[in-house]
Amino acid sequence: MILWERKMNYKIIDKETYYRKGVFRHFSEDCKCSTSMTARIDVTDLVLFSKKAGTKFYINFLYILSKVLNSRDDYRMGYLWQTDELICYDVINPTQYVFHEDTETCTPIYTKYDENYEIFYAGALKDVEDAKKTREYMLDMANHPNWFDASYISWLSYDSLNIELPDGHLFFAPIINWGKYREENGRLVMPVSVRLNHAIADGYLVANVFRLLEKEIEAFTVKI
Repeated sequence: MILWERKMNYKIIDKETYYRKGVFRHFSEDCKCSTSMTARIDVTDLVLFSKKAGTKFYINFLYILSKVLNSRDDYRMGYLWQTDELICYDVINPTQYVFHEDTETCTPIYTKYDENYEIFYAGALKDVEDAKKTREYMLDMANHPNWFDASYISWLSYDSLNIELPDGHLFFAPIINWGKYREENGRLVMPVSVRLNHAIADGYLVANVFRLLEKEIEAFTVKI
């Protein structure tokens, strides 16, 4: 018995009726690989909202990102290698990181997603403050299978990023990175990189993350 099965809920996907059955078989057996994209999204309104509200842009974006990835089953997929089962978690949570200037290392933080913005914001902020007090790495993926990687590359507004995983590794959790925003034509744009396993996602599903991010930013900042 896997210990964490009792701590979370997920549904088992019938691979024979899975709507991506053929694609899943091909990219989980014949050609095991990932698919990733980097694109810039407009965060002008989110920056303004954060400044007016006196809140942290970083956590506001982390909330919107978590909401987007929880909005569709395709982004919450998992694989149980012990039983060869394709599953979909009820919820996935962000693993964020705190960088320590003195040691030039980072500490992973397991933050729980909550659809309620105030609850999520308070929890994420506390997690960050707690992580600043330690220099331990504390990565524990075995007990956090329904967490996705959310990493802010604060030193650069990059144009491209590629995350490599070992060939044949059926790792289905999203890996999301983003960098510094910069001004272009009077707007603030931010590079975001989205990596998903090709067995459970194609170009449409990866590109859709960017579309949903901009849609959720618009809805989140409607009160500006």
